[in-house]
Amino acid sequence: MTTPDDREIEVGEHNRSGSQDGHSLQEAGNSVRAGDFPDLGDRRVRNWLRVSWLRSREAKVDADRPAADYVESLPTDTVLTRAARPVLRALAAEIENEPVSLILTDGKGTVLSRYGGDRRLLGALDRVQLAPGFRYSESQVGTNGIGTALEVGAPLLIRGDEHYSGHLRRFSCAGALVTHPITGALLGVVDLTTEAENTNSLLLSFAKLAATRIRERILEEANELDRALLHDYHAACQHSGRPVIAIGDEVLMMNALTQQRFDSRDQAAIIDRTRDARGRHEPFTLLADLPSGITARLSYQPTFVDDRLAGGVVRIKEQLARSRATRTVAPPAPRALAGRSAQWQRTVEGVVEACRRSEWLVLDGEPGVGKTALIRAAHDHVRPERTLTVLDAARLDGDELSERAGATLDDGGDLAVLHAHVLGDDQLAALAAFLQTVAQDTRAPAPWVALTMQSPQEESDTHSVLRLFPKTISVPPLRHHLEDVPDLVRFLLDAAGATELMLSPAAANQLMRLSWGGNVTHLRSVLDELCRRRRSGTVEPADLPAECRATTRRSLTRLESLERDAIVEALALHGGDKVAAAKALGMSRATIYRKIREFGITL
Repeated sequence: MTTPDDREIEVGEHNRSGSQDGHSLQEAGNSVRAGDFPDLGDRRVRNWLRVSWLRSREAKVDADRPAADYVESLPTDTVLTRAARPVLRALAAEIENEPVSLILTDGKGTVLSRYGGDRRLLGALDRVQLAPGFRYSESQVGTNGIGTALEVGAPLLIRGDEHYSGHLRRFSCAGALVTHPITGALLGVVDLTTEAENTNSLLLSFAKLAATRIRERILEEANELDRALLHDYHAACQHSGRPVIAIGDEVLMMNALTQQRFDSRDQAAIIDRTRDARGRHEPFTLLADLPSGITARLSYQPTFVDDRLAGGVVRIKEQLARSRATRTVAPPAPRALAGRSAQWQRTVEGVVEACRRSEWLVLDGEPGVGKTALIRAAHDHVRPERTLTVLDAARLDGDELSERAGATLDDGGDLAVLHAHVLGDDQLAALAAFLQTVAQDTRAPAPWVALTMQSPQEESDTHSVLRLFPKTISVPPLRHHLEDVPDLVRFLLDAAGATELMLSPAAANQLMRLSWGGNVTHLRSVLDELCRRRRSGTVEPADLPAECRATTRRSLTRLESLERDAIVEALALHGGDKVAAAKALGMSRATIYRKIREFGITL
């Protein structure tokens, strides 16, 4: 990444001679900290150093002694740490007798490791919390070689008096960004820190050299991992005679058989299901219901280079599609449910059929996928003459749960127990014993009992209960049947009374691009927010909540979510003008560009 004027930033260049300039700089810094805006004369200082000071002041950094946040758990095996470890050890050996420390941080400025430096320097760094686990972002400790390099998106050198915080002015530091050589993603910073009197321009050159060597090492590792994955992919294609897909961090390959046997919709569904396999270290097999009605068995086998995961190969075996006769005699779907995808319809039909046959059933799946709604809709559709009592194990103690369950079944009703996985061993045993007596009762009509659980479950935790339930149906997460989002949106809007509110095709497509970590419950909360704003008309992409205009797949912290929403709103307010949005938010243009990529914000 380069700066907006495509120049490397060496903020300290203007201060290479004489203490008088340093004294003037210190006075200027004190003025900015006090709220004044002196004319520093040098244009490069005005554009970068003073802006950094202003950002630090606006972040309310303590200029006397700021405190860096401490991160409890640090990643130990990432692309960055694996590549940096041998590089920084070798470079530290080259400067073994020099009073300088090599520091590696992640993309948020959290110190991951330190190399080199004498005992005196390391002790001084510990006292200012420039140590593993502490986050040296500009918003927490003010202008510094790590946080400011991340803010401006370029390598830079910060000399002693250029630091915003007084207790950092005894040091000089040079930070160079480490980016992924293939994707360009920001991975972290290499920083060289020494005491201010030892400063020289070679610090920045050495930091950039370290960053370059780390990028080269990442590329070598990526090539090695990709070769291993490619080898296993070719072997699977030659020996299995089946459709095959290979997946890695930056690789997705499918053979000709996959393209010939599956249409574009089925291919998209298969790729979406295999996305969950990324990063998995153990083999697994799953069944995927495809839009065409075919059920495919996906068998994943990971590929390793030594102990490093290169990705994995997925072998695909087609199962027989459901016959037309089966489709004809299948019971109609309950009206209280929305979704026409093959996977969702198969799930609905399984629950309806179990209810019709009074077959006790366990539904498992992620929170928010609609397990309770499935049970209620199937029961209303098949057994409307009987009462269904729904008990939440997460809200009732064991005695109350058993008492109310017994009363329900004694009165001839049906029973659903939600969140059975939260019950302790003794409560599960008591529930199993109670249900055992119910199962042995020959009175007609037989009651229907359903449990819901979150998957995956340890079988040993629920074994005594599961013996009484001949069938388990896994309810798919929303990300596995995104084609149902338009139907779900219409259904949920109608249920909320917003019958005159609709989504434009572009807005619906944007919702189908999201991963929906909270599943249908998450989608409902988004639509509820829309309904609070308006009750009729057409919703365009710009009308969607901020979180729906970013497509990042990773989970965001609460602070990151607030930052994402602020950027989206600023971009909307300024008509997509990134420069104006950055100015309104008090961040640099480089930072807003980086954040837009990081959060996957669509404009």
